[in-house]
Amino acid sequence: MDRIKNSVREVREKDWYNGQIEHIEVLDEKDPNCGEADLGPDLEGYLNEKNLKLYKHQVKSIDLIKDGKDVIITTPTASGKTLAFNLPVFEKMKRDPEARALYIHPTKALSNDQLDTLRKMEEELEVEVQPATYDGDTPKHLRPTIRKESRIVLTNPYGLHHYLPWHQKWREFLEKIEYLVLDEVHNYRGVFGSNVSFVIRRLLRTCRKYGSDPQLILSSATVANPKELSNKLAGKDFEVVSEDGSASGKKYFIFWNSSRNPENSPHVQTTRLLTHSVREGLQTLCFTVSRRMTELISKWSSEQTTRNIRAYRAGYMPEERREIEKGLREGKIDGVASTNALELGIDIGGLDTVLISGYPGTVISTWQQAGRAGRGRGVSSAFLIGFEDPLDQFFMKHPKKFFEKSHEHAVVDLTNPNISMGHLICAASEFPIKEEERLYQGYEDELKSLEEEGVLHKTPAGYVYSGTGRPAESVKLDNIGDDTIKVVSDGEVLETMDVSQTYREAHEGAVLMHQGETYIIDELDLDEKIARGEKENVDYHTEALSETDLTVLEERKTKKEEEMRVCHGTVDVSEHYWAYRIKKFDRVVGVEPIDLPPLNFKTESTWIEIPSEILGEVESKSLDPDGGLHAIEHAMIAMTPFHSMCDRWDIGGVSSPYHSDVESPAVFVYDSYEGGIGISEKCYSLIRDLLKTTYDLIEDCDCEEGCPSCIYSPKCGNENEPLDKKAALEILSSLSTIYKGGNRD
Repeated sequence: MDRIKNSVREVREKDWYNGQIEHIEVLDEKDPNCGEADLGPDLEGYLNEKNLKLYKHQVKSIDLIKDGKDVIITTPTASGKTLAFNLPVFEKMKRDPEARALYIHPTKALSNDQLDTLRKMEEELEVEVQPATYDGDTPKHLRPTIRKESRIVLTNPYGLHHYLPWHQKWREFLEKIEYLVLDEVHNYRGVFGSNVSFVIRRLLRTCRKYGSDPQLILSSATVANPKELSNKLAGKDFEVVSEDGSASGKKYFIFWNSSRNPENSPHVQTTRLLTHSVREGLQTLCFTVSRRMTELISKWSSEQTTRNIRAYRAGYMPEERREIEKGLREGKIDGVASTNALELGIDIGGLDTVLISGYPGTVISTWQQAGRAGRGRGVSSAFLIGFEDPLDQFFMKHPKKFFEKSHEHAVVDLTNPNISMGHLICAASEFPIKEEERLYQGYEDELKSLEEEGVLHKTPAGYVYSGTGRPAESVKLDNIGDDTIKVVSDGEVLETMDVSQTYREAHEGAVLMHQGETYIIDELDLDEKIARGEKENVDYHTEALSETDLTVLEERKTKKEEEMRVCHGTVDVSEHYWAYRIKKFDRVVGVEPIDLPPLNFKTESTWIEIPSEILGEVESKSLDPDGGLHAIEHAMIAMTPFHSMCDRWDIGGVSSPYHSDVESPAVFVYDSYEGGIGISEKCYSLIRDLLKTTYDLIEDCDCEEGCPSCIYSPKCGNENEPLDKKAALEILSSLSTIYKGGNRD
């Protein structure tokens, strides 16, 4: 009996085991599918010396890169994507001593990790490239030398965004750049992805100014739409390499439903699994839902065993993170509790077991995290520990759907003027935008609008920036616009939030949690963009309550789906935060009013229009049609991340038994950002699939009346009232027979 199987058997014998194992999927060992690439003798010797055989997808990637194609490599964790692009880059560097390459990673930590790999290759291949990271941590006195002498520079999108205005300093590098490598591009989605796509366009525009046209190499975890994602990120057509030829060992993938043992919280159960695993001699990585839980689970586990268990998260000093990574690689650390900071391709070796405490939000992230377990052909395990959340429980009830499901669509929206206009201003401040430029095409209206506002000025050389400040300082990559609120206490900035998050979490009277400490917000000054709080240890928390009004401004697309009409268009949303609940655990102990101006924004929405006759039939069965529509709205929002890579806070919803703008009962799902970010449009194209999984979520939940695992929502501003689970199922069943056993395509 292998160690993993024995460990699982022993878990079942623990007194805290109460049938939490819902499903075990055994993923069989996979043999490698290898090939040979046309590489020079030095690189062949390098591979032979390391006893490395190239997988088929690596060979295909190398051949396409050497053929001058723009390539996106989209294969699982630990499949050798990095080697697939490093080899042709180094071959080019060896042939052409002037060649340069820019590597863009989503985080500083990943850039630093990859730097070690590049330095080792430089030494072993005896080719001088002087790789270096260039970011906010790079000492100023080293920067000129890096720009002049480093042939491979590693940075991140945030740094690149701020370095582009200083492109003259990079002239020598940009004139000689041959490759632009973007790693882990599945992270570039939603608002962040849309902003990064414009940063990449600005970079390519600057390269053209200096006479270069770098070849693009993108790497990604497996996504449903790699062709679309790569095109939107860089504006070019890419060759897709997606067939994985790498080897893998046998893996037990275990679905653990923490709700089957309600006496112990999911975090307590996670702690016990981590402690058990390391005691069994299995080196274990535990992914947690927050920085706070990372620290707590590490602390609790360490108190229950003498094994070496550490915490790992953003905020630690780089040398401390490196020491933990090294300890994992060398086997000196038995277990680590981590945020998703270790999800990306940082080298920590292959582990025996991964615990995923709470569904991480996407199938892609789940596979990325699970892929951290497995040493070569050895046996490993991964636990997905389901919480009470609807998506967690959906997979607990439908584990086969997880393994059968294609990965989510990564959504990047290039049409939101609130994003594009900021980057057009940045581009014009870098050098004039000419009408014949690619950047100009499709954004003529935005440029004219900026000219009318006096922000840009049209000259014979093109559009130039007329302002005095630095536009890059105002354009944030993580949100839309520059309305950012600072949360301060005793003169120290605790964190920054956008206005919407501030209304939810930092209104007057709110209890704000920051790094394990609680703060009471005394004042929210929207004019000064400051929320002031005092540290205070309290045993309660707060939840903001809101009402939402939605007006349809324009119906852009429509289609008929059996008994319902489905539409997509522009809407005006008004969110009014009117009170907040004071809660001790799950018990409401008070409600206090909030005096805040409403949040108004135009955005994109998809909605379904439902025949009034259906609601009449529901009412005739003594069910609540309003509660049914409200339940469908909540469940649709909960299931949207199943289809499209997003967070439930990225989307909002409204339901109405009669909406005057569409003159029928309707359920709306909208993007929670000014101008929209493409999520609701993806819902429009996938509406049948979305409603089918919505039905399955509600129908398969064990509760009678509805619960947080199906139709209750933590973001509901109406205190989850009214809700009617049975009415929701009746409405969905009446809309289409696909929700009754799937007897239609």
